[in-house]
Amino acid sequence: MNAMTFLINTAFDLYIMVVLLRIWLQWSRADFYNPFSQFVVKATQPVVGPLRRMVPALGGLDLATVLFAYLLMVAKFVALDLVAGNPLAMSSGMFLFSAIALLKAAGKLLFWVLILRAILSWVSQGNNPVEQVFHQLTEPVCAPVRRILPPIGGLDLSILVIFIGLQFINMLIGDMVGPVWYAL
Repeated sequence: MNAMTFLINTAFDLYIMVVLLRIWLQWSRADFYNPFSQFVVKATQPVVGPLRRMVPALGGLDLATVLFAYLLMVAKFVALDLVAGNPLAMSSGMFLFSAIALLKAAGKLLFWVLILRAILSWVSQGNNPVEQVFHQLTEPVCAPVRRILPPIGGLDLSILVIFIGLQFINMLIGDMVGPVWYAL
């Protein structure tokens, strides 16, 4: 049972991260000709392409991709319930919980992309295509923090400030959702 739960969690989480990366690439206007970006598009296009014909975009937000990510999160919890022996224990709480879990997954993705960007900045020579996309993805988030807290002696503390903010938001969501979830 634990092995199946692990496998389902891992498979869904990895693919949800790829779908969230597609949303983030569009939002940050990253280079879509980059090999990393091309992988993200090719991995999500079979579902997002047809879904885009039915669900219009709202401003700069691709609602079809957001809906796909949300439906994947719901499917993940349905699959986990089935493996746990709770056949279709879907409730209105599950749909709310899926939306919150999707927000937390987006925060987790931001965390890992920032970590990888920091590590790549130490070891890479700057011509890695993945590093270029990570820079394009994280710069809209880091730049406002960097305007308030400039680098100190060449050390960029903006990523550390963002980590503290992400942890605060994660704990705040847990504090707010925990009592509500148990009440459902």
